[in-house]
Amino acid sequence: MLLTHPASDRATQRWPDLWVTRWVRLAGPALVLLLTAALRFWNLGHPGTLVFDETFYVKDAWSLFNNGYESTWPDGADALFAAGQSNVFGSAASFVVHPPLGKWLIALGMAAFGADNPFAWRVVTALVGLLAVALLMLIAQKLFRSVLLTTFAGFLFAIDGNAIVMSRVALLDNSVMFFALLGFGAVLMDRDHHRVRLGAWLNEKRDNQIEPTWGPALWWRPWVLAAGLAFGLACSVKWSGAYFLAAFGIYLVVVDALARRRAGLPFWASGAILKQGPVTFLLFVPVAVLTFLVSWTGWFVTRGGYYRDWADQAGQAWTGALAWVPHSLQSFWHYQSAAYAYHVGLVTPHPYQANPLTWLIMSRPTSMYYQGSSLGEIGCGYATCSEAITGIANPLIWWAASIAILYLVYRLVRYRQWQVGLILMGLVAGYLPWLMYLNRTVFQFYTIAFQPYLILGLTLVIGLLLRSVSGRVVVVVFLVLATLVSAFYFPLWTGAQVPFGFWQAHIWLPSWR
Repeated sequence: MLLTHPASDRATQRWPDLWVTRWVRLAGPALVLLLTAALRFWNLGHPGTLVFDETFYVKDAWSLFNNGYESTWPDGADALFAAGQSNVFGSAASFVVHPPLGKWLIALGMAAFGADNPFAWRVVTALVGLLAVALLMLIAQKLFRSVLLTTFAGFLFAIDGNAIVMSRVALLDNSVMFFALLGFGAVLMDRDHHRVRLGAWLNEKRDNQIEPTWGPALWWRPWVLAAGLAFGLACSVKWSGAYFLAAFGIYLVVVDALARRRAGLPFWASGAILKQGPVTFLLFVPVAVLTFLVSWTGWFVTRGGYYRDWADQAGQAWTGALAWVPHSLQSFWHYQSAAYAYHVGLVTPHPYQANPLTWLIMSRPTSMYYQGSSLGEIGCGYATCSEAITGIANPLIWWAASIAILYLVYRLVRYRQWQVGLILMGLVAGYLPWLMYLNRTVFQFYTIAFQPYLILGLTLVIGLLLRSVSGRVVVVVFLVLATLVSAFYFPLWTGAQVPFGFWQAHIWLPSWR
């Protein structure tokens, strides 16, 4: 669905009419961004204590900022930290299993507003959440060519509980989502750029009476470089960003093969794999690896990081053909190997762990924070009060998006729409790899990494519904109900104090307790 005027209307419009149209078209996305900011920044400093895994990432961020590497903290550090004693970390290294970039981002807010300020812990994460909504709308506009659908996509992402909660707690996953989405957008931009370059090359050959067979090896693909950088940044926050790098590396080769086939090249598959494939790899992967290494600069330039001097110890350094490798890189490789072993072997039971098979159903959302009290009139006005931050996505949006994705699988097989394939590839990258770790301790909030593609899939289906009068009625009713549900759940996404009975009314499934 395109929101454009007929050519004849545009030709006769006066300048004031064009000015009004432009601003009306910008109003929807602009209002969505204002709403996004309000939902993410309002009362961001509450609660004033570290919640859920903030106990790791906020403290790690601050010691990283001061020492250049994550350091140990004394017993009872959470209470000391919340009380404003933020510099009680030591100099001994702490074994951490996630790369540093996400913690550097958290530390920026703390450096700007003070480490003793709960708002400072979360402000950069909230800003990333705001930027993610803006980025999603840019991508939606490129995909759908519709301001209306662009606004719908941003609005649904803005009001969803999973996106709100993950923007209001200082965890790493929101940054993984943003950088992966940035890479997704770069891949989308490369599609048109590559098509134009390929077409120009083929036209030049055919104009010279040369019939191409394999096709070219195109080196000037700046959007592929940008995608590699973005996915490298995602890897530099969490290793799971590597799934996006691998998935979209394959996607680029497949799309190139299909483009060559449409152009009539006889050796389209072998040309894409054997000729363009190595070039795409060199444009895509090394920049991601280099980005990952640069994110560890603090570890390399200091001497106190965990395993920093491992290779300097007697009997540890590599021998033989790899003896020339600098000890710092040997130590780094050993550290990454230990982190990998930790990740794949993490099976410690947790009351809020959620099997990846249940993620699309949302059977076990994560409780980030809960505080119950009997405060009477000085609290919420009832005998028993509750404060909670629970990562429950808006149920209507989440379940509708999950159903929409199932429909898009059918639609891809039936119609082979490239927009559908690209959206599903984002879901493949963010979700399917986790099915290899069904026994690992994982959580529902990991889904934020692929939620943008759920929203895009739902938006595409909304666009199809808008083609009929009855479909428009369904869309309007859905958007109104989704808005009301978000208003209903908002206190449970922000830690607002409410009557205990109000909290219970939000537990739609027994497993949400």
